[in-house]
Amino acid sequence: QVQLVESVGGLAQPGGSLTLSCGVSGFSLDEYGIGWFRQAPGKEREGVACISSVGSNTFYVGSVKGRFTISREYAKNTVDLRMISLKPEDTAVYYCAKERNVGAPYCPVVKSEFDYWGQGTQVTVSS
Repeated sequence: QVQLVESVGGLAQPGGSLTLSCGVSGFSLDEYGIGWFRQAPGKEREGVACISSVGSNTFYVGSVKGRFTISREYAKNTVDLRMISLKPEDTAVYYCAKERNVGAPYCPVVKSEFDYWGQGTQVTVSS
């Protein structure tokens, strides 16, 4: 059974940092890419970052480039999202998701390309 579970998010001050983990089961991280998405109140869910299964190619949306880092942690069977220099506009519910296609060397952060989702975790950036 495919499952994705995000770690608890939390509250950070502007300029602070947080790391989210996406624990997966029921499939191999070597076969499927994992994406992180976020949804702020009143906004559409947007892709934030993704890591492909083949080649570990990464993609970041422009607003988080240089601040967020996505990585696969095989020892924990997780995909982590390290967030630094957080801004109030990063406040959102963050979701991780499994890519639909097996063995893709790229990872387009488009919702329709992902078939299983975690339940989401709240990240709030505020002073």
